[in-house]
Amino acid sequence: MHFFERPAEGAAQPAGGSGPAGVGFVDCTHAAHAAPILEILNDAIVSSTALYDYHPRPPESMDVWFAAKAAGRYPVIGAVDSEGRLLGFASYGSFRAWPAYKYTVEHSVYVHRDHRAAGLGGALLGRLIAAARRQEYHVMVGGIDMENAGSIALHERMGFTHVGTIRQAGFKFGRWLDLGFWQRVLETPAQPVDG
Repeated sequence: MHFFERPAEGAAQPAGGSGPAGVGFVDCTHAAHAAPILEILNDAIVSSTALYDYHPRPPESMDVWFAAKAAGRYPVIGAVDSEGRLLGFASYGSFRAWPAYKYTVEHSVYVHRDHRAAGLGGALLGRLIAAARRQEYHVMVGGIDMENAGSIALHERMGFTHVGTIRQAGFKFGRWLDLGFWQRVLETPAQPVDG
């Protein structure tokens, strides 16, 4: 699932390589960023339908999370302020486990509740798209709750297309949730191979 900022009415979105003023971008590490990433994820769990999860995750869950990212060589890109505080992060991982899906990834972008509507979602997603190209992936997939209008609008601005919806895929906060899928097809890899 994906939790994106809701852009402010009329807010300018950053172009491909740029980002909001005063914000830097880093490769997240377990030592420096596990705790703030967990804080952002747990806030999304308890206050939104961005994650179809019920209970906040314990600190040790980040050990497994970072290990899976390292094993798959998947990036974890963080947006930080001038003092190094994490404002949001983006990553991707395996779409499905079977080998023929090797050129497809499923991504997530999360922005801290105090820093939404500042262009961070677009800046992080732009960097994630660039990383996917460098790693020669072909398709990026985002699963988005259909009530998350901000995330849907962001994806469409960033070149993603709605390719289907699973009705009543989840149940949270006493109601059924519809899960939509958006994809972007990249020009990479130059020479895809079987096996």
